[in-house]
Amino acid sequence: EVKEEDESKEEDNGIQQNRASRRKNYQRKTRDGKKAREEGSQKRDRGKTAPTKDQKESENKEKKTTKRGKEGENKQKKDRKNSTSSASSNSSDEESLSEEELAMLKEQVEQKKKLISTMRNKPWRMVKKLSVLREAQDFVEKFEGALGKGKGKKLYAYKMMMAKKWVKFKRDFENFKTQCIPWEMKIKEVESHFGSSVASYFIFLRWMYGVNLVLFGLIFGLVIIPEVLMGMPYGSMPRKTVPRAEQATAMDFSVLWDFEGYIKYSALFYGYYNNQRTIGWLKYRLPMAYFMVGISVFGYSLMVVIRSMARNANESTADGDDDNFIFSWKMFTSWDYLIGNPETADNKFASITTSFKESIVDEQESNKDENIHLRRFLRVLANVLIICCLCGSGYLIYFVVKRSQTFSKMQNVGWYERNEVEIVMSLLGMFCPPLFETIAALENYHPRIGLKWQLGRIFALFLGNLYTFLLALMDDVNEKLAEEDVVKNITHWTLLGHHNSSAGNDSTVTPPPLDPADVPRGPCWETTVGIEFVRLTVSDILVTYITILVGDFIRACFVRFVNYCWCWDLEAGFPSYAEFDISGNVLGLIFNQGMIWMGSFYAPGLVGINVLRLLTSMYFQCWAVMSSNVPHERVFKASKSNNFYMGLLLLILFLSLLPVAYTIMSLPPSFDCGPFSGKKRMYDVIQETIELDFPLFVAKIFSYVANPGLIIPAILLMVLAIYYLNAVSEAYQRANAELKKKMQMQREEEKNKRNNKASSNPMLEDLEDLLTPSTKTESTPKQEEDKKIESPNGTSPVRKPGRGGVLDGSPMAGGRGAAFTPPSQVFVTQPRTLGVRAPYPGQPRPWGHPLGPVPGRGRGQPCY
Repeated sequence: EVKEEDESKEEDNGIQQNRASRRKNYQRKTRDGKKAREEGSQKRDRGKTAPTKDQKESENKEKKTTKRGKEGENKQKKDRKNSTSSASSNSSDEESLSEEELAMLKEQVEQKKKLISTMRNKPWRMVKKLSVLREAQDFVEKFEGALGKGKGKKLYAYKMMMAKKWVKFKRDFENFKTQCIPWEMKIKEVESHFGSSVASYFIFLRWMYGVNLVLFGLIFGLVIIPEVLMGMPYGSMPRKTVPRAEQATAMDFSVLWDFEGYIKYSALFYGYYNNQRTIGWLKYRLPMAYFMVGISVFGYSLMVVIRSMARNANESTADGDDDNFIFSWKMFTSWDYLIGNPETADNKFASITTSFKESIVDEQESNKDENIHLRRFLRVLANVLIICCLCGSGYLIYFVVKRSQTFSKMQNVGWYERNEVEIVMSLLGMFCPPLFETIAALENYHPRIGLKWQLGRIFALFLGNLYTFLLALMDDVNEKLAEEDVVKNITHWTLLGHHNSSAGNDSTVTPPPLDPADVPRGPCWETTVGIEFVRLTVSDILVTYITILVGDFIRACFVRFVNYCWCWDLEAGFPSYAEFDISGNVLGLIFNQGMIWMGSFYAPGLVGINVLRLLTSMYFQCWAVMSSNVPHERVFKASKSNNFYMGLLLLILFLSLLPVAYTIMSLPPSFDCGPFSGKKRMYDVIQETIELDFPLFVAKIFSYVANPGLIIPAILLMVLAIYYLNAVSEAYQRANAELKKKMQMQREEEKNKRNNKASSNPMLEDLEDLLTPSTKTESTPKQEEDKKIESPNGTSPVRKPGRGGVLDGSPMAGGRGAAFTPPSQVFVTQPRTLGVRAPYPGQPRPWGHPLGPVPGRGRGQPCY
């Protein structure tokens, strides 16, 4: 009873103590709230009295100046001291508050900066991110200048303002540079609607425009402008004058359309330029400049193409290998994030789905049994048909060129006969690629392999047509060279006869000059070749634009407006909307550039025509794509490396250099036109310049360098260097392949280790289940004793630390790993020895584990 009374008193005292502590806490809270309200009201009042910190500083300065004033009467000193003391107390409070505010403001600014830097990682909606970002930026911009102290505050604010201005200037300058890139926004618009594959063509077109712009600057600035400004004017010499027989029709449209008449005798072509060694008051060496600019066109183009290929190769080395983890690459890297059109996005989604299906089917088809002999026969048949088409197109071009030579000697020839070569070549380029694609259906190649074969066949078609055209032109050039010998004699005798007839018997009188229009002319084969290349370029431009208008725009209008009253769905079936032909347009652009490289030496104005063609093509084709074409059913993602197109361009550049080099080194120039007239070979201008304008030792050096005994070893050394570098690159590739194999083997070993570990975990769990029953049987007496020690009120006993309240003596107290730690006096790994007597009841068991039917395994009854 006494114990129960003491316990009741203790409970009453505890209740009273709890009530008193609650009252104290409530009083403290009320006091803190009152203090906080008073401090807030004081801050508001102080904010009203001193709204800005500049006013505080001005007041402090005024108070300091009052201290430094002159001494006056004693009463005035005392009044001033009292006023300064009261003011100093107030100012100290204000300064302490301002320091606290600055510290809090600094923390807030740092928090806002941290929030701005980590805004992308927040799992918020975009609207919330933008609003919070704007608020944080405004807060930082408003209060960041207040982090300084005293006089350094304004300097710090000025520095921060200038730093922000500089960052803004750099950002605006980068935007300005982006805006200065030609057609950047137009290409981005095309890319958002049609994907990066279509935009890659326009990027390549812009790159070609830049290259041609540089070439035009070289030719226009170093050849055309000096000749027009400092050379002989039009009509002063025969090569710059229209012959008398052609003057009547020199301004007709049909004549000008064929680049005859006044256009033929203009600065657009080779024959207009004079062969004087120096012209004008600058003593400008025009023949040397013409030759060096013609060589520099090929040199600059070669340098730019190789540099672009090297840059693309360096960028492509950072890409991952697509041979491993094909489905992972397709899952995580197939999407084109620049797509902004819903229709294109749907097509891209369908393309990714199709690519997954193709990847699955490829593996299945590789294991299929098919009729190999039939497949080989069809592929051989398709290649034979395509070779026949290529040979037929080459023969047709050769026949047409030879026929045009006969037409050129006739009079009153029609428009078709004059332009038959250009029309036939354009039609072959238009209809042969679809024919190749139809024949390629017999081969049943994979689409990627079939695309490569198609590009190779179109390349062979264009190349064969171009070189057939050049061979036919060479026959024409040889005929004109034979004709030049006759015309040269006629011209010489005409000038001599005019001189004799005009002078008469009086030898002192100077004969009047012969009119340049009456002088007999040679055929000037360089100008003839230049005219043919200009005609090809112009006809290619017209055919391209007409094809876009008829095949894309008119077709789209027909499908769009006639679909409502037609028998079937024109949009889904035939003819449907046209798709943009990327490969055909790129190959056409490459071969057009090859014609420009070959023809620029004979027609310096051809590069200007090509610049206008590329400029108009950018706007015209962008309009046609956006208005008349639809996205591809399979939107391919453009690769970072365009080395395939660059490789074709490099090959065309090399093949374009060969005819020009042959004419420079082998054929004699015309005797009455061009800057090299009167010389045996065109390259003689270099020897003439070295002999007349350089010292003798320079001429000797060049003669030694031009010796074939030095050129041939230099070429062999270059070949050996190329072979060595190729061998080193192949060795590096093999080393990279070996490293990839080792990495793959290491990944497989790690994967096997994980799999073995995962497979061993169930075995360990089974072993755990085998070990737990004995420990449970040994722990049951302790659990019963603990139950007896329970409190009489029925409260549960105190649970000892462990997993899920398991006792310390249990092997499960430390989790799964603790199940394998046997308790003391238990030896799990010791086998039962034969011939050992079982212990008496009450004695400790040496093994401790109940044995089953098989010693050391199973769950049997204990055997004593």
